[in-house]
Amino acid sequence: MSTSHVALPTKAERHKLFGSVPPIKGTKPTEKEQMVDLQNTPKNFLFALDSVGISNVKHPVNVETPEGVQSTVATFELTTSLVQDRKGINMSRLTEQLDAYHQQGWTVSNRSLIEFAQELAERMEQTEGQLTIRYPWFFTRKAPATGLSGLMNADVMHRVTYNLETGVANVTVGLIINVTTLCPCSKEISEYSAHNQRGYITIEAGLDETSMDGFDWRAALLDAAESNASAPLHPVLKRPDEKRATEIAYENPRFVEDMVRLIAADLYEMKQVVNFFVECRNEESIHQHDAIASITFDKRQDA
Repeated sequence: MSTSHVALPTKAERHKLFGSVPPIKGTKPTEKEQMVDLQNTPKNFLFALDSVGISNVKHPVNVETPEGVQSTVATFELTTSLVQDRKGINMSRLTEQLDAYHQQGWTVSNRSLIEFAQELAERMEQTEGQLTIRYPWFFTRKAPATGLSGLMNADVMHRVTYNLETGVANVTVGLIINVTTLCPCSKEISEYSAHNQRGYITIEAGLDETSMDGFDWRAALLDAAESNASAPLHPVLKRPDEKRATEIAYENPRFVEDMVRLIAADLYEMKQVVNFFVECRNEESIHQHDAIASITFDKRQDA
């Protein structure tokens, strides 16, 4: 078998061949103190902004959960308000603060997120600090008949704002969880059975800051979704478990309309929740399309 030899130029010559050029001798300053600060140069920039910052920031975090502290990877959105006479914010300060908290061994909770948002506003010299964080939460689920266990997960969200002028924090938490939904209409008209599918429940709940301490909101939102579904999902199902899970679904038929109304009733009864949004989306098993329903409700306006 013949072999060929490739005569390679040096790496520097190869880079030059593919378009690299030497750096130019610059004329602009290299010291920070001598550089123009466009963001902080005062001028009338027409409008103040509600929020400006960075999103889709992935970062390892420790999360405070009912089962103890979990290590996970979260996605952050970090923003602040912006006054009219400033062109922009110093965005590097956002990731600087995130890294500083990480180096200090930060554990994410609603209280620590309020502190983070407050410091964000102070560091950026703006009225309001805002952050949204999303991450997977893992919890143990036992099978309905055998009791065999496995891990389930739900997507969790915190959205926090802190206003320096008023000292008011707004905290919204959220959960996305899958459930089983069985069609009431199909059960009613069919000779044999009923079609069922996987439903996606999204819940967002605004919390009363004065009463949220000690409130196991993850468990509360999870129960509101699963207890009002046709049946919860399970990671481990033996034949006796599958039989029971199927029967539970058949005993509790639900339209998407039913789901959001029943979940809304549970959230309405939670004194720690001041407003909420609920959506149910079914991946229909006998249609190509999905079925959806949603409700938004503010208990403060109902008082």
